Amino acid sequence: QLQLVESGGGLVQPGGSLRLSCKASGGTMGYTAISWFRQAPGMERTGVSCIGNADSDNYKYYRDSVKGRFTISRDHAENTVYLQMNNLKPEDTAVYYCLSGRCDSTIQLIPWYEYDNWGQGTQVTVSS
Repeated sequence: QLQLVESGGGLVQPGGSLRLSCKASGGTMGYTAISWFRQAPGMERTGVSCIGNADSDNYKYYRDSVKGRFTISRDHAENTVYLQMNNLKPEDTAVYYCLSGRCDSTIQLIPWYEYDNWGQGTQVTVSS
């Protein structure tokens, strides 16, 4: 079974950038649909972005609040999906998780409990 490990989080000032990595092991990621969720303190986990069963922009989806700031991409050679986050805001502060499973344009509405195999996540803190 594909195992996914998140990395790349950290502390950044508002307006800054981070690139999160979701590296797969135990198999080839190929065109597996990969989603990024996040959980802010005291809040439920919510969908942020996902890349579907192809790498074209038509199969990349974002929640409204990150459109134009976040970009999801896949590197087959590295067996990794990335989430480039630019112009970060304090409200982006959360633990970020990557998972395989459902990916479509309703990513921000997909319930977190539709996914399993949650990992440790990576902490992103946006603060001055």
